[in-house]
Amino acid sequence: MIEGKTRMDFPDTYPRPQLRRANWTDLCGAWKFAFDDEDEGLAGHWETDASVFDRAITVPFPPESAASGLRETGFHPILWYRRTFDIPPDDRPARLILHFGAVDYRAQVWVNGQFAGEHEGGQTPFSFDIARLLVASAQQVVVVRAFDDPHDLAQPRGKQYWQPEPAFIFYHRTSGIWQPVWLEPLGPVGIVELRWTPDLDAFGVGLHLTLEGRVPAGAQVRVRLEVRGQVLANDTCQLFGRELRRQFVFDPELRMRRRHAMTWAPDHPSLIEARIEVLDADGAVLDGVESYFGLRSAEVKDGQFFLNGTPTFLRLVLAQNYWPESHLAAPSVEAMKREIELAKALGFNGLRIHQKIEDPRFLHWCDRLGMMVWSEAPNAYVFTPRAVERLTAEWKAAVKRDYNHPSIVTWVPLNESWGVPNLDRDPAQRDFVKALYHLTKALDPTRPAIGNDGWQHAVGDILGVHDYALDGETLRGRYSSRAALEDSFRTLRPWHHALLSGGHSLGGEPVMVTEFGGLSFGPKPGEAWFGYGTAKDAVSLLAKYAELVSALLASTALAGFCYTQLTDTEQENNGLLTAGRQPKLDIDAIRAINTSPSGSVPSEVLDAIQMKEVQRRRAAAKAARPDIAHGPGDPPAL
Repeated sequence: MIEGKTRMDFPDTYPRPQLRRANWTDLCGAWKFAFDDEDEGLAGHWETDASVFDRAITVPFPPESAASGLRETGFHPILWYRRTFDIPPDDRPARLILHFGAVDYRAQVWVNGQFAGEHEGGQTPFSFDIARLLVASAQQVVVVRAFDDPHDLAQPRGKQYWQPEPAFIFYHRTSGIWQPVWLEPLGPVGIVELRWTPDLDAFGVGLHLTLEGRVPAGAQVRVRLEVRGQVLANDTCQLFGRELRRQFVFDPELRMRRRHAMTWAPDHPSLIEARIEVLDADGAVLDGVESYFGLRSAEVKDGQFFLNGTPTFLRLVLAQNYWPESHLAAPSVEAMKREIELAKALGFNGLRIHQKIEDPRFLHWCDRLGMMVWSEAPNAYVFTPRAVERLTAEWKAAVKRDYNHPSIVTWVPLNESWGVPNLDRDPAQRDFVKALYHLTKALDPTRPAIGNDGWQHAVGDILGVHDYALDGETLRGRYSSRAALEDSFRTLRPWHHALLSGGHSLGGEPVMVTEFGGLSFGPKPGEAWFGYGTAKDAVSLLAKYAELVSALLASTALAGFCYTQLTDTEQENNGLLTAGRQPKLDIDAIRAINTSPSGSVPSEVLDAIQMKEVQRRRAAAKAARPDIAHGPGDPPAL
């Protein structure tokens, strides 16, 4: 039994929900820590020198964040971490896997002073078998060196700013360990990957299983699938190597009687639970994992988006998934769940996770609660061979990791030509966009993909347009009908960019306005602020929101929209929620607008908002001048 010295207040939720084991040890919590601004650690062998670790940090929170206990926002490109864990000498597993959810950007790992391995890519997982590195004593030492150059613009970095202070649409950095670290003991053979491919037409699922280690003669795999206690499959088959492909087709009667209840969609997010075991020739369990999948399809045709064969209008909200106290790392699993619950309460059926490969636990709650997701890569800012290699490698790892999440319905490797700034004039940059699109479709042919969202479309299953026009009539004129769309694609140039690039033409792809709005209250004097339009109070902000949304919902040609944005993020104060996740407007009113066929605000809702605003102004006036006379019915000043 491994004894991990872990934080008791961090939720005991397995970091990889799609492939879970019961026996694991959380290594999050208190670690020793040191900055290495002079790059002395490698030459000085800090991997074996405990004395240099002069600080403490709370993992998995980045040192730039308050949650880490440090709040060091300056440039510190090299970070060192150290912690111990105990494993009794008489209880050593055949294999001991040290997992990292994500370390930004390049990580090197030592165990007991011996090099375990390294990984590049700030938002994707990696692991090492460290059984051979264990020492005879119970106490073991793990050391991590993280390198994250804030000035390397060829590094996929998303919204992390390369300047000292955040500005415009860029935020404080997230360096080093920012997703969970955990240990997992395994036997000689273990399951390392599950790939579920739903087949709604056949009403079944394909399973691709991959093993590591020595597979003994006569080994078998047992798969049990069930939904809400009803067994769908209980199958055992022979293993003849480290891979297994199996197709399961469910009872045709269920397709007729319970198709709706068994499929995954936002209003009925049914999940099929799975238990997979590897058995030896005598039936003893060598390894066992739990997983799940959703029986659903996502496709585009005839200018529409189809979920499970049904035309579905996407009502998305842009989610930075950035928290003031912890940056890209969520402060807790409860905070992840709450984010999704708030978006659903506001009437959205999907999230466009922006410039971030999200924590698998967040995606797990999207699966469980019923929230569609557009998964988007964090981009670099220059076009170089090194930038191409880095983004390609990280995107491949992300698509592989998240393939099984039914909530993900669209892949987006590039946004607004970030990292490909010369797209119209440089064939190499267009080739890169096309290559990323086709690579994505080769890795996952089951979902739509967009080559470059926002403008300059050279390839893609969906055409996303970013349009921050601030009056409804303009939006209606641009998107009301197919004829209006065609005219807009000829003439509209957001931020001086053409909507189509490289000879691509508007065909039968669905068109969506994938960024619009960006509304906020006007900034206070001296307040850091970025937004696209302001309103003086809640009533006018709600009315403007309704005006823009109703203009898009009135279109006969659009297949969806994405509002900017869900929460305030540092100086970008255009969220429907504050950075502290408090609603700025009445949640019921926003939901009524988002879910209305026309996006109109019921008059009784506007009246209620008006009354709340009057009450708020009176309260503010009294707080500012308690000595002034009060209106009829006002309580006397104290």
